[in-house]
Amino acid sequence: MEDIHFFTEDVAFELTSSETTLQWLTHILDTHGGTVENLNFIFCSDEYLLKVNRDYLDHDYYTDIITFDNREEEEDALDSDIFISIDRVKDNANDLGISFDRELHRVIIHGILHLLGWNDKTEEQKLAMREKEEACLSLHPNYK
Repeated sequence: MEDIHFFTEDVAFELTSSETTLQWLTHILDTHGGTVENLNFIFCSDEYLLKVNRDYLDHDYYTDIITFDNREEEEDALDSDIFISIDRVKDNANDLGISFDRELHRVIIHGILHLLGWNDKTEEQKLAMREKEEACLSLHPNYK
């Protein structure tokens, strides 16, 4: 899908099987009624994302993902910049005892779910979000 793009900032990283990931994301978006104007995934370092977190959100901590929803109206086609720290994903995958690719895809879909209206502020929402992430992951060809 030409409206979904992958970039890097401050890391040497290349998304493996990007075509499979694009097909998976397209399927998830289609089944959830999400139309795309422009989705930019920016894979970056911890330090780069920390700076984004400080500069734009006034947060002073490391995180694995920051999703900027650039739409004017919630009903508009998805338009977003999604920053993902490759360092955090590696550490989280190691801590969870799962593959880097699986954790990366979980984080990618986490950002998409936020854009589709899912929240994770409360414990109940976090649990529901994690269940939805797992359901989406089960649709990825590498995790069936």
